[in-house]
Amino acid sequence: MSNDYQKICAALYREARLLDERQWEEWLACYAEDVTYWMPAWDDDDQLTDDHESQISLMYYPNRGGLEDRVFRIKTERSGASMPEPRTSHSVANVEVLADRGDEVEVRYNFHTLSHRYKTTDSFFGTMFVTLRKTGDDFLIACKKIVLKNDYIRQVLDVYHV
Repeated sequence: MSNDYQKICAALYREARLLDERQWEEWLACYAEDVTYWMPAWDDDDQLTDDHESQISLMYYPNRGGLEDRVFRIKTERSGASMPEPRTSHSVANVEVLADRGDEVEVRYNFHTLSHRYKTTDSFFGTMFVTLRKTGDDFLIACKKIVLKNDYIRQVLDVYHV
């Protein structure tokens, strides 16, 4: 296993762990300032939406400022959908490097998240498409597209669900 592949996996595992541990500032530090964070929706024809400007998205943040706002709302209890905060367990699997352009790496992986709140456990699963930007010996997430494959979601989604 190459050293870069191990570092890629370590960066993905770390981001998932930080969500589980609710270490919000450290989690935000995993992201580049100009990150695009997008979760398209499934349309009536069972196709993913492909334009966040003209079609419905489950989540869309055009930069890290949007993620910082989400974290602010979670931390200051200004997010009714996040109170109480759920207990989560994120799993990352089948990490595959799709392209290596030197300073950026395109990665695809599967995820499964268990979220427990109000004596109920929900399961979220799908595929992530992530661009990792090399910064010294580490990686920052420069782009994240989340393809949630659940057919029915019975609650408002937030960043910790995926």
